[in-house]
Amino acid sequence: MPINELRAISTFTRAVELGSIRRAAQSLGVTPQAASQALAQLEAHLGVRLLHRTTRRLALTEEGQHFLERTRPALATLERALQSTREAKDEIAGPLRIVGPRSSFATLLMPLLDAFCRAHPDIQPDVQLDDGLGDWVRDRVDVGFRMGRSAEEGVIARLLFPVQLVMVASPDYLARHGVPRTVEDLQQHRCSVFRHPSTGRTIPWFLSSGGEPETREMVPALATNDSELEIQAVLAGQVIAQVASFAAAPLIRSGRMVPVLLDQVCAPIGLHVYYGSRTALPRRVRAFVDLAVEQLTNNPAHVLDAQELAALAAPSRLA
Repeated sequence: MPINELRAISTFTRAVELGSIRRAAQSLGVTPQAASQALAQLEAHLGVRLLHRTTRRLALTEEGQHFLERTRPALATLERALQSTREAKDEIAGPLRIVGPRSSFATLLMPLLDAFCRAHPDIQPDVQLDDGLGDWVRDRVDVGFRMGRSAEEGVIARLLFPVQLVMVASPDYLARHGVPRTVEDLQQHRCSVFRHPSTGRTIPWFLSSGGEPETREMVPALATNDSELEIQAVLAGQVIAQVASFAAAPLIRSGRMVPVLLDQVCAPIGLHVYYGSRTALPRRVRAFVDLAVEQLTNNPAHVLDAQELAALAAPSRLA
């Protein structure tokens, strides 16, 4: 019969401390028969007798005394480690491993980190931004953010808000090149495309067709794997681009970008926060997830409703 060495050693040391197998069994939450069996298995496993025992008392053998002296320090170290881990689980302190997309995400994440670190100054954020999915286990991730659901099994994903894809240009660009009225008009315009940093492939534009997203490959006047450069190219009047609403919203509201082709705006993906277990999360992880959900879920700062888009769209902003 296989032996649980750690349980058997714990039973042995507790029996010696309490002077009784029955009392040891009671303190460990097992039956006296189970405790006696564990001791017998340990002795058989080691090939020596550890205890002289009668119905009334216990006494250590010479081998038992030596074994006790060698196991007690190790068990005490293990108990301290267990207690320390239990206490650390309830602290909002220590490292917090966060992963997220590289594209335009820093402006969303930094306000969260700022608020969290001000409330919990002993937190040590460790942030990795990458447009690849990564490996949850290998990267030791506490909290992740992704456009779309994570491909990892066993990861809990929660939708924060839909990501609208809005076609935008600068007022200067539209004054020089005109406002596109149809998708076909885009063939006469300078369009930018985003090149995925991990695969090197250009991402097609997502357009709305009868309320459903469809993809269209665009002939690029500019291709880049950096979303910030793409936004700067729009602001410089070089191109029309399709950008995520959470990155474009403040620039549209300030008038530096103008949305076009509103009937083609769609939201094919969403921003999700993901994490491991619902029940065994360290308190620091749970607190950060709760903050992200509180501050980001359907936040109107990152989502442009149809009425607002219509008010800000070309040509009214250019008149």
